[in-house]
Amino acid sequence: MKTPHINLTDERLGFGKTVLMPGDPLRAKFIAENFLDNPVLVNNVRGVNGYTGFYKGVKVSVMASGMGMPSIGIYSYELYKHFGVQNIMRIGSAGAISENVNLRDIVAGMGACTNSEFQSQYGLRGHIAPICDYDMLSTAKNIADSMNINMPVGNLLSSDTFYDDTTPAVKWGKIGCLAVEMEAAALYMTAQRLGMRALAICTISDLVYPPFDSLSASDREQSFTQMMELALNTAVELYKLPIIQPKD
Repeated sequence: MKTPHINLTDERLGFGKTVLMPGDPLRAKFIAENFLDNPVLVNNVRGVNGYTGFYKGVKVSVMASGMGMPSIGIYSYELYKHFGVQNIMRIGSAGAISENVNLRDIVAGMGACTNSEFQSQYGLRGHIAPICDYDMLSTAKNIADSMNINMPVGNLLSSDTFYDDTTPAVKWGKIGCLAVEMEAAALYMTAQRLGMRALAICTISDLVYPPFDSLSASDREQSFTQMMELALNTAVELYKLPIIQPKD
């Protein structure tokens, strides 16, 4: 099986029902090598590492999304449409724009506001409200509770710009957005369009408001490991959900 951006090198193994998507290809490699049993590199087009292995006996895949909405839009569409993937869970970093969110917190995006024009492709007279899949969200929240992780749930801001000369991201915090990142809205819209399931959970690595704090490299590694375990345990439970097919 081959698409313009994914070349499945082991068709018998393929992808799991659930794909975890960090932005960084090296983080995908780290998850595969440290958490999955018998991981196999099943995609490496453009250096975007994708692996399939087993976690607690359940087949799970992890593949990088790259940075930004166009990138995750491409990979999520191809995975849903052509490779039998049912659930995609973004696991990334985010900057806190709500003063109720702290460094190291793991937040879940019930919805994703955006300054992107990604939705213009659908030709709708109005604005899409991109939301996650409820089954994925409720499963992840239950797993977080069982792991004694306090995981705030709310809106994320998916921004097209990292360096922005116009509207500061903190203004979005005033209407309830928890954190700013760069992928969730495109993932959610793609899943909604195809009738599939998606969720974004992010570890807070930076504070975008004063005192503008950031995690160190070692702190990021430890905090992200907790998010990885949460996502993998969620993937095990998601295996029980019914099979769905992408819409035309």
